[in-house]
Amino acid sequence: MVKSALIAGAGVAGPTTAYWLAKHGWDVTVIERAGDLRLGGQNIDITDAARDIVEQMGIETAIKDKHTGEKGLMFVDTDNVSKAEFPTQSKGSLTREIEILRGDLVKIIVDATPESVSYRFDTTIKALDHKEDGVGVTFDDDTTEEFDIVIAADGMNSRTRPMILGEGDYTDYLGVWSSYFTVPRIEADNDWWRWYTSPSGVIAFLRPDNKGTMRASVNFQTDDNDPPHMTLEDKKDRLRARLSGAGWECDRLAKALDDVEDIFLGPLHQIKADSWSHGRSVLVGDAAYCPTPYTGMGTTIAIIGSYILANELATHDDHAAVFAAYEEKFRAFAKQAQKLPPGVPDAAYANSMFKVKLVNSGAALAASTPVQSVLSLFGGGDEEKSNDFDLPQYETARSA
Repeated sequence: MVKSALIAGAGVAGPTTAYWLAKHGWDVTVIERAGDLRLGGQNIDITDAARDIVEQMGIETAIKDKHTGEKGLMFVDTDNVSKAEFPTQSKGSLTREIEILRGDLVKIIVDATPESVSYRFDTTIKALDHKEDGVGVTFDDDTTEEFDIVIAADGMNSRTRPMILGEGDYTDYLGVWSSYFTVPRIEADNDWWRWYTSPSGVIAFLRPDNKGTMRASVNFQTDDNDPPHMTLEDKKDRLRARLSGAGWECDRLAKALDDVEDIFLGPLHQIKADSWSHGRSVLVGDAAYCPTPYTGMGTTIAIIGSYILANELATHDDHAAVFAAYEEKFRAFAKQAQKLPPGVPDAAYANSMFKVKLVNSGAALAASTPVQSVLSLFGGGDEEKSNDFDLPQYETARSA
């Protein structure tokens, strides 16, 4: 008998899970509350065993073909003068071997999923009825269906998580808001990730993409960790207020907001739950263990976690044993991936020119030839090729 799964969320984790389940012959439905795939977003990277997974999926070449062309990380001052540079292959660079726009990656994974996978947009879950032999799902239009398994892959702010785990405090607020939006490229832009630290408590980024535009990010510290719903104009107003007088390209970014039609803006939380499942329902990706962009591991652990969950489901009949194996094999690595670098995020933000100079001087020291030489000496080889996670191997999935 063919088993069925409902997956909430069509980001990275949802379609990756759908890919592997469908390859094993499952009947898979993916729902997404947006009207279409969300193809915006910032540069993301794929590291560790996630590289092996995308290779097994046959999409590694397609991903590399969509490389953003980013040359590395550059710390700049308000005059756009470079204070420290970390080329792609240097120690401390946050630009990786596989660097791709989030939207491009989502499109590649979705296109790779077997035709048997059904995608439904403008759809959310209203309620779950946990049963012994399945899960009853009530959708937002009040229609109902039953599935063998329900999987929440709907991100850091998952609406499905409390329906599975119950109401609880699963979030660890980092004291920071982040934003992402796209702005026109101008002649003065280059192919480096430019990091600007303002004495007004703002960190702003400009990063190249492969579409002839630039990806902007504005980040700031605040105690406000639970904002009310914000309209697009609310988001623009809040960003303009933080960009005002911040220096560098911040006036340009504020003006560019006039024509921006899509903005991610909100508080950054790490998601930490004692369990990732209840009954026949389970969490994966950011909904289960969001590490935030500060770790650089979000996409990697979403891909690995999805691979393990789907293949365990396809290999064993007992869902309780499956979910236990999923956590046993992956929880330690997911927890490790959530570890923040020392002093992050507080050490990166500045409220004076003295602190800005400390940040840029520290970056310059880390980028210097003597320090890079020492780091390379103790690096133990090419870290882009090595895996910290020992990827479980499963029987070859059949084509769907």
